Amino acid sequence: MSAPVAVRVRAVVVSRAAGLVASSLLLVVVVFLSLALGSRQIDLGSVINAILDPVSGNNDHMVVRDLRVPRTILGIVAGAALALGGTLMQGLTRNPLADPGLLGVNAGASLLVVVGITFFGVSTASGQVWFAFVGAAAATVLVYLVGSGRGGASPVSLTLAGTAVTAAVTSVITLLLLANLDTLNQFRFWSVGSLVGRDLEALGSILPFLLPGMLLALLLGRTLNVLALGTDVARGLGLHIGLARVLVSTAIVLLCGGATALVGPIVFVGLVVPHIARRIVGSDYRWILAYSTVIGAAMLVAADIIGRLVVPPGELEAGLVIAFIGAPVMVALVRSRRVGTL
Repeated sequence: MSAPVAVRVRAVVVSRAAGLVASSLLLVVVVFLSLALGSRQIDLGSVINAILDPVSGNNDHMVVRDLRVPRTILGIVAGAALALGGTLMQGLTRNPLADPGLLGVNAGASLLVVVGITFFGVSTASGQVWFAFVGAAAATVLVYLVGSGRGGASPVSLTLAGTAVTAAVTSVITLLLLANLDTLNQFRFWSVGSLVGRDLEALGSILPFLLPGMLLALLLGRTLNVLALGTDVARGLGLHIGLARVLVSTAIVLLCGGATALVGPIVFVGLVVPHIARRIVGSDYRWILAYSTVIGAAMLVAADIIGRLVVPPGELEAGLVIAFIGAPVMVALVRSRRVGTL
């Protein structure tokens, strides 16, 4: 590598690293705002004291420690997982409009939650987590099996299989909900997508799946870069296509299944965040995955903050805020000439 080229490469790496640090600092700011803002405004000094030296009888400290810290942690973990899962889906299917709903994740999770409420009387978030995770994993595996032909699961076949399975599962969900109004009332809250009503106990039960999924996703950057060159070129470069797709799909199941189980089927985080990261760092998935982790966490926590402030003294669920922001972005992506460049 010649000296000018080496200098340019080094400059690009430094620039991207600096941008990642800046994004991380933004996430830290959003986290502090999440702990301070809401129907009860708490100054940053009290927030810091509540974290470092909490006073048991102090109401502000109790609000920060018992209510806002858990939902902020949930927002960070779920936002990062959804963004990473969306990035993997777009890389696997080479579909710029892919999100966790594409491979049946949301539909599968929703079906098992409905089944749990209807037939097993599951009414708590910690109980619904396991039904949602199993449903998301089963639906994704089914989509992969349906989309696998003789030549393996291609991006087009996975997309078509995901659409077909989602349509079929959605019809079953509708049938069960129409037959039981009590189920509809409970499912309605979960399906919106929210950080409210979830606790760290539920996170602890899903974390053993999310952490390996995040680690695997971050290690798949080079693999996605090769897959982006096309099947023939990737195979010519020595990539085992089938194994690569299985690894990416496994990470998607762990990330999207776990996140959907925790906070419900929140849309648009997995769709929008990878495009934001791609606009910043280009087409290198190693950097896209790193940026998506931070931006996804910041976006979901920020949406939760906005939801607390727009309709005081009540709250608007984070899933609704994300949908309000994400829908115009999706329309812009559909109309953009750059949509087909993955």
